[in-house]
Amino acid sequence: VSAAWQSPYLNVFKHFHVEEWKRSAKEGDVTTVMDKTLKGTVYRIRGSIPASNYLQLPRTSSQSLGLCGRYLYLLFRPLPRKYFVVHLDVATEENLVVRVSFSNLFREFKSTATWLQFPFICGAARGLLHDSTATASRRDLVGAAPADTRWTCLVLDLHYVLSLYLSRRYSHLKSIKLCSNLLVKNICTSDLLFEPGVTLSGSRRASPACIGAAPMPRDMAFPVPKGEKWHDHYDYIRFPPDGSRLPYDSIQGSCSSPAAGGHTSEELLCQLPQSVTLTKAVRERLSLVQQITGPKAVSVLWME
Repeated sequence: VSAAWQSPYLNVFKHFHVEEWKRSAKEGDVTTVMDKTLKGTVYRIRGSIPASNYLQLPRTSSQSLGLCGRYLYLLFRPLPRKYFVVHLDVATEENLVVRVSFSNLFREFKSTATWLQFPFICGAARGLLHDSTATASRRDLVGAAPADTRWTCLVLDLHYVLSLYLSRRYSHLKSIKLCSNLLVKNICTSDLLFEPGVTLSGSRRASPACIGAAPMPRDMAFPVPKGEKWHDHYDYIRFPPDGSRLPYDSIQGSCSSPAAGGHTSEELLCQLPQSVTLTKAVRERLSLVQQITGPKAVSVLWME
């Protein structure tokens, strides 16, 4: 199936007319609200039980989004002092469906042949994680979102995730399920890597390691006050981090965002995160996954 119609990027909410709830579904406390920071309408998903409060694309499990873009862009903000869960069902070229989940509810990385679960470390905790004097373990840092949590652009390299963790080849994104508690502006997919605060001229001057990054499209842009920098107000997380050859056991930013204000967008573009050392249990689990023979293929029905 040709994916030309998805190029250079696809605005998922706009394409599937989420607001009409004909090709999407909602359950529980899901509504639109005006966000003062973004100066626009966003979706708010809240509730004490994530499984009972969610926004889902497509409407039923028998359908598929059929989105082939390598990168998934989630523009969201965890609700302060709350937990959230996100599930992505992705199909491999072998017609196996793998669920990729991330949440600040998860205390540690877990994996099977068909499910990857990543702890998500929110903004305030990331500052502690990268503090060389901090003694808290990663399990201690995972938890409810801090009171000053910020809007975040999370970029997931789905091709790399399947290859790195399961030695599978990515085919397409089948479904998305956003569970309480969070605010969501939009979701986009693309084969292009977009970076906030980057201009065309800046990307051309970037070092060889940063070649290929493009300015954020309007559909993914966050408002930035005149004379200020994007990274002073928002978080940008790319997962897995660029240049990583080892699996990471949590999703987190490359630096504590407030400290990023002293750098230009081109400098931030080329910064690599600090390495995360996997625990022995995680290394053994990943080794086991590599030895597992994939289960019987699950058929994928394409959306009309």
